[in-house]
Amino acid sequence: MSCSVTLKNVKAKIGDKILFENLNLNLSHKEKIAIIGQNGCGKSTLLEIIGGLKMPLEGSVEIFHEPMKSLDDFRKYRNLLGFLFQNSDDQFIAPSVIEDVAFSLLAKGASNDEARKRAEFMLGELGILHLKNEIVFYLSGGQKKLVALAGVLIAQPKILLLDEPTTALDYEMQIKVANILESLDIAQIIVSHDKEFINKVVDKVYFLTKDGLNLEA
Repeated sequence: MSCSVTLKNVKAKIGDKILFENLNLNLSHKEKIAIIGQNGCGKSTLLEIIGGLKMPLEGSVEIFHEPMKSLDDFRKYRNLLGFLFQNSDDQFIAPSVIEDVAFSLLAKGASNDEARKRAEFMLGELGILHLKNEIVFYLSGGQKKLVALAGVLIAQPKILLLDEPTTALDYEMQIKVANILESLDIAQIIVSHDKEFINKVVDKVYFLTKDGLNLEA
């Protein structure tokens, strides 16, 4: 099976605390999985390792069959990895909604007109086009989450890494986001406590412990 992400014997810790070790994972192209576990078990850290934001203490990481031996090795795949942070404020680069969502397209060389049109389309898909001229830091928690998600999806990544994507969203919007993610034919790793949400979107659910990942029955 061709894999988008391969982890072998990965170990991570924070301070003196070992979060997990001997962790193995094969994520195939277009496969959608969720990772659940107790608070503080290292779910966000695992996403950061896969996304090239930090390196594991031990073990190996491969992205599209290429070994990632340092954070620099992730650079060529940066546009293919879409990372949604748990804290939306960590996501924003530009002050206004439309500027922030369009930023990745402009960075790739798109014209202002093209980037704006695509940004408006993506905001419309998430039902927040009316926020396009608002300042991102003045938005509610749920609005921030949707703007951050729009900024990730507009880049058309091949792998989505989503850390608690439904936090601060009302039930109606959770369903809308679930439907969007379900319709995307790309690999996804979702960290979430929302079982109803992840059961609608993913193919498999893994439970993270200190000893690694265990597939839920």
